Amino acid sequence: MPGEEMSHVLLVDDDSSMCELLEQGLTDPATAVESVHDSGAALDRIAAGDIDLVITDLRMPGLSGTELCQRIVQNAGPPVIVLTAFGDYETAVEAVRAGAYDFIAKPVRIEVLKIAVKRALAHARLHREVRRLKSSLDRGSTSSALLGESRAMQEVQDLIARAAPSASSVLVTGESGTGKELVAKALHDQSHLRGPFVAVNCAAIPEQLLESELFGHERGAYTDARGTRTGLFVQANGGTLFLDEIGELPLGLQPKLLRALQERTVRPLGGSRLVPFDARIIAATNRDLEFDVEEGRFRQDLYFRVNVIEIPVPSLRARGNDVLLLSMHFLRQCAERAHKAVTALTPEAANHFLRYPWPGNVRELSNVIERAVALTSHDHITVADLPRRVVEQERSASIIGSDPSELVPLEEMERRYILHVLSAAGGSRTAAAKILGLDRSTLWRRLDRYGVARSESKS
Repeated sequence: MPGEEMSHVLLVDDDSSMCELLEQGLTDPATAVESVHDSGAALDRIAAGDIDLVITDLRMPGLSGTELCQRIVQNAGPPVIVLTAFGDYETAVEAVRAGAYDFIAKPVRIEVLKIAVKRALAHARLHREVRRLKSSLDRGSTSSALLGESRAMQEVQDLIARAAPSASSVLVTGESGTGKELVAKALHDQSHLRGPFVAVNCAAIPEQLLESELFGHERGAYTDARGTRTGLFVQANGGTLFLDEIGELPLGLQPKLLRALQERTVRPLGGSRLVPFDARIIAATNRDLEFDVEEGRFRQDLYFRVNVIEIPVPSLRARGNDVLLLSMHFLRQCAERAHKAVTALTPEAANHFLRYPWPGNVRELSNVIERAVALTSHDHITVADLPRRVVEQERSASIIGSDPSELVPLEEMERRYILHVLSAAGGSRTAAAKILGLDRSTLWRRLDRYGVARSESKS
């Protein structure tokens, strides 16, 4: 949602002098204000379009402000702020029940009204964005499993489209939960390969069993090998072999994998002959493999073999409004499975989604939506349906305080910024060093000085 778009506010009051006063107080370079003097003219102007917010008096000839508010809400119109007489709480409550976004007591203080207008316009923008994204999904324009309109995801989609026809090995990198396997599947689906997509998680299988899984085994190769088994390399012939969490591959198995990739053959455990295979290799990791190479945990020659083309998948917190598009996608899926008529997020819930940092990325978002759909008693997901962590924890504040009492020495500011960049880079020291313009050894030394253990960052 563009932050610089012009907002249009409609004043409804039969008092011309009040309208003039409010117009002067609310008009600014980002807000256009116009006024009408009765409810009928207001409804006609709203029907003509472009009105983002209505501010109405309660006492007017014809339809009252409360009745006008009801009409606007019934027609899914813009939010309404109602002006009430000071102390007239009964009519204020009546206005809120009619669907008013807020009410302001007279005599109106412009600064108070400006704050209410700012909140209401933000609410309106979020509401429009949720409706737009829902409409986008309805049209099927974003039917891919890799939904995203952000620049970061457009770059990923472009890389997939360019890399898919190639036979070169691809390394998909990114934090846990960002959808690396979806990227691998998209590469396979958009390629010319007609064989299967075969996946294995290198972190989930013990070393000896993983070797058997990858290369196969002959009968009697080990105690439980009661028959011959074809390995995943050969099973993936004509298709794609996806090596998930390749950074967890045991060091002793890495040279065998390297030889297989170089020679395009495998030797089953207990076998004496080499078996050729023809499969594209896609690997994925949430580790910093360059750092692991320097630390001796990953072979450099294997790293270069699997990382011919790298596709970095951004974290969800780096994808802006994609979180709302993905929310609508998951909401539709979960509501269908649960047989519930839940159709959208309230703007307040959407606002929390935009502010929450999503450490678990897309996987966490899917979990939160499934929980909310299961628990909600409304046709929209509200703030009450969200986990406490989403409501209470928001993105970290700016590292530079505006209050003079919050200002810190330059060395402390440097420490905060380096740690902020490291966090934004998903804990990757190599990526953080590139962003900061430091060589890796310099960054290592500074982090050690800050007391950040190497195991605390993604390595």
